[in-house]
Amino acid sequence: MSCNKDCANCGCIDDKPMIERITDKYQKLGQNPDVYMEGLLWSKPITYWDYVMTDSLLNLQIQRTTLPDEMVFIGYHQINELLFKMILWEINQVFENESINENFFIEKLKRISRYFDMLSSSFDVMGDGMEKAQYEKFRNTLTPASGFQSCQYRQIELASTNAINLIDNRFRKDFDPNRSSEDIYEHLYWQAAGKDYTTGEKSLLIKLFEKKYKKQLVEDIENGRVNNLYAKFLSLSNEAQINPALIAMMRHFDYTVNIEWVMAHYNAAAKYLGDGAATGGSHWQKYMHPKYQRRIFFPSLWSEEEIASWGMDC
Repeated sequence: MSCNKDCANCGCIDDKPMIERITDKYQKLGQNPDVYMEGLLWSKPITYWDYVMTDSLLNLQIQRTTLPDEMVFIGYHQINELLFKMILWEINQVFENESINENFFIEKLKRISRYFDMLSSSFDVMGDGMEKAQYEKFRNTLTPASGFQSCQYRQIELASTNAINLIDNRFRKDFDPNRSSEDIYEHLYWQAAGKDYTTGEKSLLIKLFEKKYKKQLVEDIENGRVNNLYAKFLSLSNEAQINPALIAMMRHFDYTVNIEWVMAHYNAAAKYLGDGAATGGSHWQKYMHPKYQRRIFFPSLWSEEEIASWGMDC
């Protein structure tokens, strides 16, 4: 029995023979089914390595030194970027859903949090997986590159909350959220990594990052005024907003990203850098540790006491 829907898109099992269902699909698209059938006749079977592009993927780890532990450093950061991509993929599905409900929101937050749980728990791969002596040698060949320059991570932050919640804590209290998106960008917390606010001078780390990504990030700030995870949550019904399961997932995501993941990164940096500067020359302690910046994506879901003590026990 047919479901009376567009079965080519809804994924149900129609009662028509397969050949008729395929023919219907392409006719609805205004295409000649025979052309696609002939294409199948001459196509090669797909293999795992072709689908995953294994050879290309495994040739992306290009060392700049002869030190073997540099491979750990490169590989782990590339894994991070792949997971960041998956996180943004899930967030964008929330944005594109015009009739979002709490169950859909919870499912997407579970996926997003699962990726960040994986990131947080896996940092020992790099944090304990490199010889400090090797790192101290190969790190100088990376200057001025820095993990600070991950655009995808900045996009995740901007897609998660109102940009005002990412303003440098020194300016956040009196900062007008109606200021231009470019002005907001100039006061985001991570500018503290390499910007002298008394002179406005920026480090090479930030200059190179902005040359490549600033335009995109300013656009993200503008789009995020109405489209971010926090705004999506606040657009739900009052009943949905007090759903304990949804609140738990929101808080879990917030804490995992802004405490656990950050501290995993912070502790690894402290192990290898001590009190020194990072490869890009950034003052990483000032902008990374949660107790200084108190980055919180969903502030209304935390008590005043929780906000006041954010990151203090790390």
